[in-house]
Amino acid sequence: MAALLKRLLQHGKPLAASGRLVGRREASFGTDPGVPVRVRFAPSPTGFLHLGGLRTALYNYIFAKKYQGSFILRLEDTDQTRLVPGAAENIEDMLEWAGIPPDESPRRGGPAGPYQQSQRLELYAQATEALLKTGAAYPCFCSPQRLELLKKEALRNHQTPRYDNRCRNLNQEQVAQKLAKVPKPSIRFRLEKAAPAFQDLVYGWNRHDVASVEGDPVIMKSDGFPTYHLACVVDDHHMGISHVLRGSEWLVSTAKHLLLYRALGWQPPHFAHLPLLLNRDGSKLSKRQGDIFLEHFAADGFLPDSLVDIITNCGSGFAGNQMGRTLPELITQFDLTQITCHSALLDLEKLPEFNRLHLQRLVSSESQRRLLVGKLQALVEEAFGSQLQNRDVLNPVYMERILLLRQGHICRLQDLVSPAYSYLWTRPSVGRAQLDAISEKVDVIAKRVLGLLERSGMTLTQDVLSGELKKLSEGLEGTKHSNVMKLLRVALSGQQAPSSMLGIQR
Repeated sequence: MAALLKRLLQHGKPLAASGRLVGRREASFGTDPGVPVRVRFAPSPTGFLHLGGLRTALYNYIFAKKYQGSFILRLEDTDQTRLVPGAAENIEDMLEWAGIPPDESPRRGGPAGPYQQSQRLELYAQATEALLKTGAAYPCFCSPQRLELLKKEALRNHQTPRYDNRCRNLNQEQVAQKLAKVPKPSIRFRLEKAAPAFQDLVYGWNRHDVASVEGDPVIMKSDGFPTYHLACVVDDHHMGISHVLRGSEWLVSTAKHLLLYRALGWQPPHFAHLPLLLNRDGSKLSKRQGDIFLEHFAADGFLPDSLVDIITNCGSGFAGNQMGRTLPELITQFDLTQITCHSALLDLEKLPEFNRLHLQRLVSSESQRRLLVGKLQALVEEAFGSQLQNRDVLNPVYMERILLLRQGHICRLQDLVSPAYSYLWTRPSVGRAQLDAISEKVDVIAKRVLGLLERSGMTLTQDVLSGELKKLSEGLEGTKHSNVMKLLRVALSGQQAPSSMLGIQR
């Protein structure tokens, strides 16, 4: 970059703004005929994927599939100091787990790669060179110490910190002198006062006169890495992005991006800024909340469909607000014009109920039920292991019967290996004293129940068994039916409460 600056000085190229305006396409709703829909999810791998990121990725994926387009994962890793080991892999892993895999990504490749910004530095350098040649950008020689002093002074005066554009109007001689002392300056973009208006597909017409409230932003750091503003514009252009769906926190920055598009002579994409996803109480989702990361939900047994369902249910852009929708249904129902500007309030206390509905749907499917049986076998092995007195409990037929009997009653598959259901896998340890405390006729009741189970020619359905047990109780003088049922419950399950008892024979 320093060599370029010297060449510009030698050829007398202007360092002032050229003043040439490049026409901008008017934004419109929907898609342009003949232009393929290409959207991107562009997180920074400074942390693992959380619910806020999933929500942005989800809306991009749904929009792409609604219009037979492409969903691209691009990692914005130019801030090398904040990268978290394993975050890049986690982001792509979790997108695949959530059922919204990218069509193009660092892992999958694609025609517009590479898909990591740290591998696209030459493109940013070319764009910066073009901006320097037209005078739309200029070198900044201000030290970090000076910039920090500016910030402190503004805060002391209760003002918003901003760069004072000190290097904006340096002449060629001054630039040459400073280059001799600071050969690798940062590069700033010259903000114009006439910021273009644009029609956001969610928030409508917007205009933000950023030059009146901000100083000229750095677009290329002295280490050769771009800042977000330049990198996202360059990448969206070269990747052919047709629509940018991102969080509303970037709405104000869009004016800067449109100025960059205009200065580079490129057509901008359509913009749709999504309202924030907040906690139920209106507070912001924070990475400090350990339970908002997707891997947490996956480890706790929540289904990806339930997360997709609850995130879209609390937002807008879909017909109705019903629970239990699948991804194909959401794609069919999606309407970008129906997204409102209101923040979406996420109530995670409702997640178990969403998960119950989706788990019930999976159990109802024979093919999905077989997959659940395999997962349940692994859970039982992990939870009980050597405690299994009879490994027949791992028989797929037995496990499938349990799933069918408990569908609609459990919220997670893990519930079936909780203490309340341990009797399904291991024999409960019940002392004689516990049984005697319930009834004095333990031996009589046990003998009659065994006789009932051994009776030939009788099919013991749940209704038949209930009726026979009631008759059995009536034949015991001075013994209530409730005591007989309590005795059987404690003997068979070790549980005092009846909520988790099943009519299953092993």
